Amino acid sequence: MTGLERTSDWMGPSNDSNDEQFGHVVELASIDDADRFDAVLVGEPFDRAVIGRTGAAEGPAALRERLAGTKTHHFDAGPVGSVADLGDVTLGDGEFATDDSSVADLQERVRGVAEQVHDTDAFPVFLGGDNSLTYPNAAPLLDDDSLGVINFDAHLDVREVREGVGPTSGTPYRQLYEAGLDAYACVGARHFETSTAYAEFVRERGGEVVTSEEVGDDEVAAVDRAIDAMGDVDRIYVSVDLDVLDASAAPGVSAPTPGGISSRELFRMLRLFGAEDRLAGFEVVECAPPLEPGTTNLTATAGARAVAHLLSARGAKGGS
Repeated sequence: MTGLERTSDWMGPSNDSNDEQFGHVVELASIDDADRFDAVLVGEPFDRAVIGRTGAAEGPAALRERLAGTKTHHFDAGPVGSVADLGDVTLGDGEFATDDSSVADLQERVRGVAEQVHDTDAFPVFLGGDNSLTYPNAAPLLDDDSLGVINFDAHLDVREVREGVGPTSGTPYRQLYEAGLDAYACVGARHFETSTAYAEFVRERGGEVVTSEEVGDDEVAAVDRAIDAMGDVDRIYVSVDLDVLDASAAPGVSAPTPGGISSRELFRMLRLFGAEDRLAGFEVVECAPPLEPGTTNLTATAGARAVAHLLSARGAKGGS
């Protein structure tokens, strides 16, 4: 497939033949073979648009490594369905390969790949990369149907695209709104992390904001509020910015802060969202391994487990 290249050999690190891990079951495949699988992984190793600290370009490799060593069994759902890895989006030759190519150019490149992935029968899982890639990952779903997005994030990410600056990791949902987004919900938003003007922008458009405190009170009710905010849209796209987690659970992100949700709360909510029939795509973004102190790999492990929980909830649903 144009724009994707193989970057990983999947291997399960366990020597116990009973320990089936994602590394044992994920297959390498091309876009032409994607229809054979329930879900496909696509890496997006870019962090050019990060407002804060960079490092998310190394996210896809770290997420794959941690997912490879994750067992496939979920106590309620059993093992996951069939999964393929299509590789990483590349900059290609020419204008996209230059260091000074704009983020808008990069978004257009990613969107072209995402369109082809969405056109398959497999469920797409995008491994970021910075949050600016949410726009090209989800935008193809606006072409034919009404779309709602559910954003697990400490921030709303509805900043304006400023002339001379271009898109950033803080603009993807403003860009989606301008492209015709029908519904929006942010789950896990933190107090003192969003400007009043951006909160009002979301409220004026009927968006829903569920704070991290409200998730802590009742994560099932938080899911219900987000689903209610989707109304009767045809399809739903779910994004996990790992800074939604408390800094103790995900220190390796661009903007770690206290007061976030727990990994257990995130996993339970993803299980509930994963069973939603309208779910058309999923991503994990802002995993920045170089920013995590020590060698614990907490952030990448949490991101990999988020993928595992979402896929286990989908079972053999497949399709986008």
